[in-house]
Amino acid sequence: MISRGERAVSYAVLAFFTLLALTPVVGILSTAFSDPDGLATGFALPDGLRWDNFTEAWTRGHFGRYLGSSLLVAAVVVSVSAVLSILAGYAFGTMRFRGATPLFALFLVGLTLPAEAVVVPLYHDMRWLGLTDTYWALIAPQTAQSLAFGTFWMRAHFRTSPRSLAEAARLDGAGSWTVLWRVLLPGARPAVTTMLVLTFMWTWNEFLLALVMVSDEAHRTVPLGLAFFQGQHAQDNALLAAGAVLVALPVVIVYVLLQRRFVDGMLSGAVKE
Repeated sequence: MISRGERAVSYAVLAFFTLLALTPVVGILSTAFSDPDGLATGFALPDGLRWDNFTEAWTRGHFGRYLGSSLLVAAVVVSVSAVLSILAGYAFGTMRFRGATPLFALFLVGLTLPAEAVVVPLYHDMRWLGLTDTYWALIAPQTAQSLAFGTFWMRAHFRTSPRSLAEAARLDGAGSWTVLWRVLLPGARPAVTTMLVLTFMWTWNEFLLALVMVSDEAHRTVPLGLAFFQGQHAQDNALLAAGAVLVALPVVIVYVLLQRRFVDGMLSGAVKE
């Protein structure tokens, strides 16, 4: 049993770190709603809610165009990497075939290599293929990066799934595809949701790849667009904060909508071997 003192200490620690995490968020929001002409430094509360800061940042920063590019890239990356990760994780987690161990180790290399180590040769490959300044230069590399994590994540889940379910389905004449899509995958929804949210977040926030692969404004994503917007309005703190809120808002919305399944997937997805 947990004593009242231990519970109070736990709540106090959680409250402290919650306050620590929310402080910069409150600072950004207060700056975004402040008067650009009379902006004070620090975390002073604004005199009123200046919604026109968001309208002006949206218009002057061309965030509508950048959001469209980011949504397109994120939708394709998340969809393709999710399907491939489920298939690969199912194969590595439930099947035994020659070369499975070294092949899975090759996937793990994608989790250990930083993007900075491969971005230069990747750029030359994309330029040789004529894919720079296109969405494919952003989609293909990020799909490969997400596939490494997704395969590792889904393999861990399928390895901990009850084998009796798959064996019972096979005794009833179900094939591998039926076992995956109708037996195992419905129970894997929390794990899949967690993978989708993390992949979306990483894809949405990707900056280095967009900076290297894209030079024209038509294919800029929101992190890159925010960086250029910052360079043009370095002194307009209210507009910069409003632009940062606009960039972060889709990730917040996705997390809030999928929060329950995301937490369930994180708790049930503690890797067990």
